[in-house]
Order: sequence, then structure tokens, then C-alpha cells
Amino acid sequence: MSGLQAVCFIDMPFGKKPDLASGVEVDFDQIYSCAIEPAIHAAGLEPVRGDRERSGGIIHAPMFGRLLLSDFVVADLTLGNPNVFYELGIRHTARPFTTVPIFAAIHSLPFDVSLVRAIPYTLEQGKLTDAGAEKLRSDLQSRLDEAIRGVAAKDSPLFQLIPTFPAINLPHEVTEIFQDQVRHSEEFRNRLIEARAWTSDAERLKALQEIEKSLGNLKIAQGEVLVDLMLSYRDVSAWNDMIRLTDAFPDYLKTNVMVRQQRAMALNRRNNAADREQAERILQSIVKEKGSDPETFGILGRTYKDRYKELKDKGSVMASAALDSAIDAYTRGFEADPRDYYPGVNAITLLIERGDAESLHEASRLLPLVSFAVARRGAAASTDYWDLATVLELSAIGNDWKLLGRVLPKALATAKASWMIKTTWDNLLLLKAARERAGQPTAELDKALGHFEQRYGEMCGQEVKPPS
Repeated sequence: MSGLQAVCFIDMPFGKKPDLASGVEVDFDQIYSCAIEPAIHAAGLEPVRGDRERSGGIIHAPMFGRLLLSDFVVADLTLGNPNVFYELGIRHTARPFTTVPIFAAIHSLPFDVSLVRAIPYTLEQGKLTDAGAEKLRSDLQSRLDEAIRGVAAKDSPLFQLIPTFPAINLPHEVTEIFQDQVRHSEEFRNRLIEARAWTSDAERLKALQEIEKSLGNLKIAQGEVLVDLMLSYRDVSAWNDMIRLTDAFPDYLKTNVMVRQQRAMALNRRNNAADREQAERILQSIVKEKGSDPETFGILGRTYKDRYKELKDKGSVMASAALDSAIDAYTRGFEADPRDYYPGVNAITLLIERGDAESLHEASRLLPLVSFAVARRGAAASTDYWDLATVLELSAIGNDWKLLGRVLPKALATAKASWMIKTTWDNLLLLKAARERAGQPTAELDKALGHFEQRYGEMCGQEVKPPS
């Protein structure tokens, strides 16, 4: 699809500029047109050449945007200009991968930069010869191909030194220089919206698969386009397609924390042989690298919760251990950021499921904290599904059937994906089972479950019975 290729920004001078160290006047326009631009096109990327405007010695916002947000950067270090090295430093702070320095071999690079894998090229009287242009084209294309299709190698010294250094991930909308990419991305998102407008998940999936085919080589597609497609597959519960798609991602995108979290979620939901164990390893590695995070612990908690339900159905003695792990993960996720109610409400539900006095006491401790967290988001007045689903679950826990009845229609109408409905449905089933064990009535909860069953069936395009 035109306009959806990954962007390669070229940070280099325009026109003819003298190299003060050697006295050679370098024709950068000739170098660009004869070697750099053809190499980038040959790699399947979209070249964007930067301007050199300055205002009061400060780089304009467009330059920052290009350096921070481009999928790939080629930086020409020939002139040894402090601005160029400053810009390279910005890029190395923002991205661990996909930066390719080049330089004309008319003098050596400064010591600190000579350690970076830079591509040299040869000039005669400030220009590339035909042979020199062909060599630079070949060398640059090879390096870009390596970055696109090979195993991701950190080319930033900062990320090499500090593996856990946080990359800067900003939306392209923050800078006007990416207006074309934003427009193409919006057009792509509109296609995804149209695909998700079909009646059933099966029809939506077929439309999404056609969109994926239209992208061509996924290794050179824009990163945000691939992520949008991944999340669209999630919305139709296409776990196989999510996993297959992330397998095809370029390596630099595979390392993205959100991509890894979503891949783990898909593996857990698919639950083929060893899927759940792989999901657990991914999530635990993220915790080890990045520390406590509600999203990571929330998905890890769900992984343990699904294992618990599976073992419980089999009558396994190991079920209680999985339940303990799920409660611990959800609790740690909520404690990592008490503003994020999602792991908190799940911890409460599972504490009630465990049902001993100590667990019920802990559930009572968490209940007002989670209620306060969701109240800050608008509670029953919110238009977000997860806010409303949390209010609904808290209403069931607190026997507030009037509030549950008021929130239920809004929650069902707000849900955009069948897996979201299924998640809340499963939690309500756990609460129903706990009420039955305690000898409490379930009539009001049964009504809500019936509506969730109906809505789930509508979204899947089939009649679905609630799990036993």
C-alpha cells in the first residue's frame, strides 16, 4: 500500500558544503541522488530528506520529530559539524536500533564516534564516481536490509551500555513533519474500522486478512500500521493471526513492550501446547527488564487465572497454586499503580473465589481502593467499557443490583470486541459460583449473565452457551 512503508530519514547537508578539515567541497546533493536515495528505495523504505533550518541555534521541532520518530535514520557525519553529532546523539537516545551513520573518507572520525558502525565512502573532487556511488548504494542497502530483516542489533551505544534504558515512543501526530504519514495511517485505520463493521467476527477476520495482504512485505511497513492491525486481530479474537503477525514483525518492533504484552495475551488465549508457558516467560522477562507494571501483571494474572480454571475443571490438586499465583500477580499489578483498577478488581474477584477468611478480609481491604480508582475515571458515567465493566463487577460484589441494572446496558453497548464481553462474563461466572457456595441468591446475576451470553453470541455471529 502506497504511503505505508517505513520511513527512512536522511540527516545530511544540502547542496555543496566545504569540509573545513580537508578543504574539499562536498556535493551532498549528488551523493544523495546517486547513492543514498536509490539505496533506500531498493530496501523498500520511504526516504525523507531533512532540512537544515535553525532558529537561535536550536533545532526546529520538525528535525526533532524526524530524529525521534522515523523508523530508520541515515546520518552523514562527513563534515564533523557539532550539530550533526548532537543530532546523532538525540537519535541514539531515542532508538536502540535502525540508525546507519555514513561518512566520506576524507579524514578520520572523532574517537567517540569511530566505535559506531559507520559506512565510509570515497569521493573524488568532492563527488562520487560511478564506482563509488555503486559501492555506497550497495553498502547502504545491505546495512538497511540487515536492520530490516536480520536479528535486531543495538546500534546505539547508550542502549548497549544500559539495556533497560527506556526508548522514546511518541505518536507521529506530535510533529507536523509527519502529516503525510499521519494521513496515510488515518486512511489505513479507516479501512480497519470498515473491516470491523462487519456483522460477525468471522466476516471481520476475513476483511482484516485481506487488508494484511495489501500491505505486501510486512518488514518494511510502518510500525504503527502493523500495531493497529495486530490490535484489530485482537478485537475479533483472532489469536492465531495475532501470533502469526507478530512473528512477521521486524525485529526492532518485536522488542516493543506493548507488542510483547499483546503477543503474550494472544498466546494465553490461544492456549495450544506450551503457549501459556511461553506467555508467562514473556511477561516475566518484561517485569525483570522494566519493573512492576499494571498492564504486564494484569496479563500475567489472567494467564495464571486461566490455568487455574483449567486445572480446577480437571480436578487437579495444583489448581490452588495457580489461583495463588493469579491473586499475587493481580495484587502486585494494582499496588504498582493504584490508579489502575483493572488488576485490582480481578484480585478481589479471585480472593472471593478462594473464599477463606483471610482472603475475604483482603478483598474487603482492596474494595474501597479499587472503587476509588474507577470513580476517578467517571465510574457509571464513563464511556469506556473497562470502566463500566469494573463498576458492574463491583456492583455484583456489593449486592448493588440497582446500579448493576443501570450500568449493564451501557457496558454491553460500549464493548467493541467479543473478547471483552467474554472477559467480564467469565468474572461474573466466578462471582456467581462464589455466591452459590455461600448459599446466596443469584437471580439478579443470572439475568446479567443472560445478557452477556446474548451479546457475545451476537458479536460472534453464532449462538454461544455460557461455559459451565
